[in-house]
Amino acid sequence: MLEIEIDGKKLTVPTGSTVMDAAHSNGTYIPHFCYHKKLSIAANCRMCLVEVEKAPKPLPACATPVTDGMKVHTHSDTAVKAQQGVMEFLLINHPLDCPICDQGGECQLQDLAVGYGGVSSRYQEEKRAVPAKEMGPLVSAAEMSRCIHCTRCVRFTEEIGGYQEIGMAHRGEHSQILPFLNKTVDSEISGNVIDLCPVGALTSKPFRYSARPWELSRRKTVSPHDGLGANMIVQVKHNRVMRALPLENEAINECWLADRDRFSYEALSSDARLTRPMVKQGGQWIETEWQAALEYIVKGLRGVTRDHGADAIGFLATPHSTVEELYLAKKLAGALGVESTDYRTRHADFSRDAAQQGALWLGSSIVELAAANALLVVGSVLRKEQPLLAARLRQSVKKGMALSVISPIQENLLSHVHARLTVSPVAMLDSLKAVLKAVLARKADASSTLDVVSITPCAQAEAIADSLVNNDNAVIALGNLAQHSPHFGDLLTLANELARLTGGRVAVLGEAANSVGAELTFKPSGKGANAGQMFSVPKKAYVLLNTELDCDSHNPHRALKAVEQAEMVVAMSAFRSDAALQYADVMLPIAPFTETSGAFVNMEGLLQAFNGVVKPLGDARPAWKVLRVLGNMLGAPGFEFESAEQVRAEWLAGLGGELKSKLNNGLSSLTLATPSSASGLVRVGEVPMYQADALCRRAPSLQATADARAPRASAHSSVLAAAGVQSGQEVSLKQEGAAIRIAIDADDSLPLGVVRLAAAHPATVALGGMFNSIELAQG
Repeated sequence: MLEIEIDGKKLTVPTGSTVMDAAHSNGTYIPHFCYHKKLSIAANCRMCLVEVEKAPKPLPACATPVTDGMKVHTHSDTAVKAQQGVMEFLLINHPLDCPICDQGGECQLQDLAVGYGGVSSRYQEEKRAVPAKEMGPLVSAAEMSRCIHCTRCVRFTEEIGGYQEIGMAHRGEHSQILPFLNKTVDSEISGNVIDLCPVGALTSKPFRYSARPWELSRRKTVSPHDGLGANMIVQVKHNRVMRALPLENEAINECWLADRDRFSYEALSSDARLTRPMVKQGGQWIETEWQAALEYIVKGLRGVTRDHGADAIGFLATPHSTVEELYLAKKLAGALGVESTDYRTRHADFSRDAAQQGALWLGSSIVELAAANALLVVGSVLRKEQPLLAARLRQSVKKGMALSVISPIQENLLSHVHARLTVSPVAMLDSLKAVLKAVLARKADASSTLDVVSITPCAQAEAIADSLVNNDNAVIALGNLAQHSPHFGDLLTLANELARLTGGRVAVLGEAANSVGAELTFKPSGKGANAGQMFSVPKKAYVLLNTELDCDSHNPHRALKAVEQAEMVVAMSAFRSDAALQYADVMLPIAPFTETSGAFVNMEGLLQAFNGVVKPLGDARPAWKVLRVLGNMLGAPGFEFESAEQVRAEWLAGLGGELKSKLNNGLSSLTLATPSSASGLVRVGEVPMYQADALCRRAPSLQATADARAPRASAHSSVLAAAGVQSGQEVSLKQEGAAIRIAIDADDSLPLGVVRLAAAHPATVALGGMFNSIELAQG
């Protein structure tokens, strides 16, 4: 520890601290622009100049290391004069357009100019002008003359985003911030440069010119997308969500937001919003009152139960629903005698349900995962599935984490990868077996009941085994592709065995905001059918909560065929969808996350509650209230709730009040099923980042990004040659009798024997399973 004196106050700080760090720990504010606690030190704005005793001139606080006995003056005449001089230079070329600037009211330059700027300028020459830059549909760089060259955006894209999408060209007053080679900024976390920009140079394109900061009310909420559970501030004007900003939480999202967290709010005002209950009569949809719609549902469900029994009804939900919605849906199903409830509509393998010792989760806190020495990620497109978690792990790799990957897709993680195996979905099993065998070879006193005798580890499997064995804090993480795989149960088994042998732990990366809460609440009980069984053996009636089966199913062809045969389908959703208009009989408008109160359980098992920030649109109602009323109309006991908090309290009481004790990735028995032999080509159908849920699918700006482009198929060039197809040619792809025509590209990073074709997209929902066999033929 070192002793320092700042403005007469003595304090001690760790060795290696800067004067800025010391000032922050003491509550002393030093003006700055280029400094940011999460970015490297640039010291190029010079606004943080301070006086240090015995130093010949003012020094930048952000780049000056503390020495023992140092005395610093942040508001002395010397320091203030230096800061005022810097401000004068910063304002020389800055346009005087504060009244029309989108940053007005929350601009660091504006605020500091009040304290350190002059009342008039001595600069009489013409100000320089910088042309606008095109950075894509999310970030506006239309007013680059305002840029003060703090380079926060440049450092963010390189250090946090992983590669430099923005740079500074030229020198002196000719310097300009611009994207490289006229490319757009396509990072999945690009919107953070908007928050980082201290002036109005980089602003939000969707929010641009729509409201002033002082007109907006600020309300806390939680992201409804991936399993991280990012904390957000939602800003509201006239009962409309205008903007989403990060709420700093170092343990979860630090001070960042993924682009889908930031911009998906646009969908809340979409023309596709369902605002009135609708009932289909004679093949035509008519709007009706809530009472009539609910009576129709109660009568229909009772009729199915009477005629076919409770087993003829299935409840399906999305893990983007709150725990209160899922709990009441489960309770409503119980009131009808229905045991078939599930949220895993994108899953294909349910074979380990009975062996699970608890709800699947991250296995630790997010911070603890990032502190692991070795991490093996199995079956994941990590940057697109978990953007902020991938950014955090990128920093961990810089600090020495050995990151290894086994996946059908060779994703550029924008960080060093210790070892990588890019294999077909079926071969992921053999790859994990190879790692297991290599681990056993390194631990002479260890043995396994799993049969890996016939496996010969390759060099990459050996390297992965080395990282797991030689590090005392190892993690085997299963991503979305692994969870959606028809062999998920075996992958989970092998991960558990590897964790046992290496002293590591298993992590399951939550696909949605409430995947863990759904695991705890909505899985089938007793003899109930799981999601796959509900589609392979169709039910007579389905109740769908927040789920759109065309985009949220592992096998949309089979799922849509099942619901189309049903006598009654109740769709509870915030949006109309073309598919639901075809298969549903009743559509109930329920409130999205901004219009209801509730809670999500994120991947680390943390329960995060939030309140509605605006009133429900039109006649939409919170889903928990709709389910409560349905329970009352059925005459079921225990539906007398007056608030979401009461529902949550009963749910927690049913879990014994202790959430973490119900989370466990272990299996009661470790056995492997005989993998089905896949003949011919196998599809690799990942869910695109902006097709993952209903909000992203209807956010115009997100749908205009590079990640939301219409999918094209791809395969190894030898696969195309065997089929007599040229790269770029339109081909026919067929699954389960359904076919689509789509362009296909050669991609030699893919393993042999696969065709990569994204799922959950309108262009591909006619096909079958995400990881099933697929036929490729010339168009």
